[in-house]
Amino acid sequence: MSYITGFDRTQTALFPQAIDELIAPDNPVRFIDLFVESLPLADFGFKDVKMNVNGRPPFNPADLLKLYIYGYMNKIRSSRGLEKECGRNIELIWLLKGLVPEHNTISNFRKNNPKSIKKVFRQTVEIAKNLDLIGGILIAGDGTKLRAQNSKKNNYNERKIARHLEYIENKLAEYNIAMASADRDQKESIQKKIIKHKKHQDSYIKLDIELKQTGQKQISTSDPDSRQIMVRGLINEVAYNLQSTVDSKNKLPIDYQLTNTNDKHALAPMVEKAIEILGTNAFDAVFDKGYYTAEQIHKCHQMGVETHVAITAPASNAPDKAFNLSEFIYNHQNDTYSCPAKQTLKTNANWYLKRVYRVKQYKTTHCKNCSLKASCTRSKSSRIIERHEFAQSLERNKRAIEERPEIYKQRQSIVEHPFGTIKRQWGFDHIMTKKTIKHAAADVGFIFIAYNLKRLLNIIGMKQLITISFLFITSIHHQIANIALFLGQRALLNKTQSFIQSLQIQTLIPIFNFKSPLREGF
Repeated sequence: MSYITGFDRTQTALFPQAIDELIAPDNPVRFIDLFVESLPLADFGFKDVKMNVNGRPPFNPADLLKLYIYGYMNKIRSSRGLEKECGRNIELIWLLKGLVPEHNTISNFRKNNPKSIKKVFRQTVEIAKNLDLIGGILIAGDGTKLRAQNSKKNNYNERKIARHLEYIENKLAEYNIAMASADRDQKESIQKKIIKHKKHQDSYIKLDIELKQTGQKQISTSDPDSRQIMVRGLINEVAYNLQSTVDSKNKLPIDYQLTNTNDKHALAPMVEKAIEILGTNAFDAVFDKGYYTAEQIHKCHQMGVETHVAITAPASNAPDKAFNLSEFIYNHQNDTYSCPAKQTLKTNANWYLKRVYRVKQYKTTHCKNCSLKASCTRSKSSRIIERHEFAQSLERNKRAIEERPEIYKQRQSIVEHPFGTIKRQWGFDHIMTKKTIKHAAADVGFIFIAYNLKRLLNIIGMKQLITISFLFITSIHHQIANIALFLGQRALLNKTQSFIQSLQIQTLIPIFNFKSPLREGF
């Protein structure tokens, strides 16, 4: 029986094959190369952009950026894994032109450039905007938890530290009693245990002092910025909270922010950043009940954005739900409330400070003699309604949800799309880096860069995207060449023209075989 066979490994080729011929014209690695080459990396603040005056020159940040983008798009995040691929992966050999950076160099590039990496992500959003892939009509926001490189064992709070110290004190007391009746050999063994426990005791005391000095409620020893956060139900993990804002048109994230707190105060900053990115406030914002904070909703309305934030259940209810606060009708004109018993509750117009909000109090003298009082309140005196200063914004948010319920129903399908892909399909449910939130943010930045670029490839297609990228890059460099010619900068002119020619010869010639409607642009 015959089988399909491969080539003879020992056979010599008369004409060696160029490495460029091994990379298909529609291979995404070509787009990664073009995308990075179009970025003004020196303006983005990447470290080691300038050449060293003495010693060996550093790797070009463009090469390391290409390596990371390729890695994340192909589910390779570790610096050691990327180092291995540089020497055996034909696509990376083509992309980096045979360079094999050492894993420490690769790791330090990601760790040292979180802000620059976010600027690269912004460029993916700009590309999507220029291609009309972002609608700017409806955005959805949510958070998801990514496990940190810190175990629960290495996360401490005051109670946990006190429990450890109590255990050690009990053990030391036991050892001291045992020392009195032990022989010489046993005493040496017990003494070693005492020294070990006292060393642990000192470390726990230091952690306790640090907690009290900083005012923090918990401390992590492996990744100091990570926190133990509720993930779902009663399950908690030492993690970071990833906040993301996603445009509804093509489920493309337009912003991300990594925090170690809950969602309560994230709404207004996310909406404000979305306005800056989209260049407009003419959109609706939809968020789940974790963002239901009166002041945050009020700030969004002040910015001109309509909110659709899920309403949380009231903290307390009346004995009979027919007398819940939601059943009391507010009269804006008279600044009064009407209760289900058809009585009017009035205010003295004074403001009272309650935690972080100011409130007005509303009550009526009819409450004491009302036959429905037992159904309305458990208070021995009368029912008091409190209305805080941002109540009007909550009412506006409620009307928006009731009048257009179809908008809130879209929330999960919009914002959970990237999270589902990233965590379930790609397996990126944890942070790769550790030691501060800045390093963790760099990891998240590459995740979102990879996600947006893959979405662009899926929506537009490889052929058209390479063509568009080529037109974009060459148009910029032609402008630079014209400026150089006008200023008489011959060296800059020659360098720019050589770059355009190298793009045409080395990278883009295969696209001329594509039947693209954009080919007229050439």
